[in-house]
Amino acid sequence: MPELPDITVYVEALRERILGAKLESTRITHLFLLRTFDPPLTSLHGRRVVDIRRVGKRVAVGFADDQWLVIHLMIAGRLHWFPGGASKTGRAALAYFVFDTGTLTLTEAGTKRRASLYVFGSSKQLAEHDPGGLEILEAPYEAFRQALLAENHTLKRSLTDPQTFSGIGNAYSDEILHRARLSPIALTQKLDEPAVRRLYDAVREVLPEWIERLRTDAGTRFPEDVTAFRPEMAVHGRFGKPCPVCGAPVQRIRYADNETNYCPGCQTGGRILADRSLSRLLKDDWPRTIDELG
Repeated sequence: MPELPDITVYVEALRERILGAKLESTRITHLFLLRTFDPPLTSLHGRRVVDIRRVGKRVAVGFADDQWLVIHLMIAGRLHWFPGGASKTGRAALAYFVFDTGTLTLTEAGTKRRASLYVFGSSKQLAEHDPGGLEILEAPYEAFRQALLAENHTLKRSLTDPQTFSGIGNAYSDEILHRARLSPIALTQKLDEPAVRRLYDAVREVLPEWIERLRTDAGTRFPEDVTAFRPEMAVHGRFGKPCPVCGAPVQRIRYADNETNYCPGCQTGGRILADRSLSRLLKDDWPRTIDELG
């Protein structure tokens, strides 16, 4: 799922291409993509874009007269841009937005259709759609600490809860926890003050670093290589590979369609966290420490 760094770079690229542009027409090819009906999508036709912003993990495009188009890419949704006059618009898309400067398309890999579009008739409606998580890159330490400790959850759950923190998902939470040297299953209300401070600092280091890296990768092009798995990442998507800090093999906890990656050397004092499915199968043979992995 595109997260705060990816959405930030999408927003910046869209500002360069459609801010001030007029939406001429739209086409939706999947019945359930558009989740609202009033106002209709066609009400945006002929209006100019006056604002583009990130709302959690969503892209919000503001039009004249306080009309809003909100794009939620979910896991596999991606945006693509084709300048005016382009003869082709890539692979078949779920949605086409034709501006007087070019065409924006929305595609989604796989067969599960989770991406969604919303049209809102006011900023008030847009605000009601915002999950309300803390904007961590703008928040002082005390606000972060208060949000983190408000409930007693695992760090992984707290970081990825959109009502607690805005824009952080599975991939960057792994990277943040590795940078902070904290276990993904540590409970928030059992953290000492130095640990909370390390986590705060890690969030404010990792996210800007990746924003800048993604900006550099895209250059002047529209960002097309949006993925949750990048070779430069320390632990996310790197199961079995050596940690770049200590060399221990990166481990994982799998659940549903997701997995948490972590370094036992840097984050859990050498302890291997139980994987819900494999640890049940292997029982006593499940390795408990780095040494037992060998």
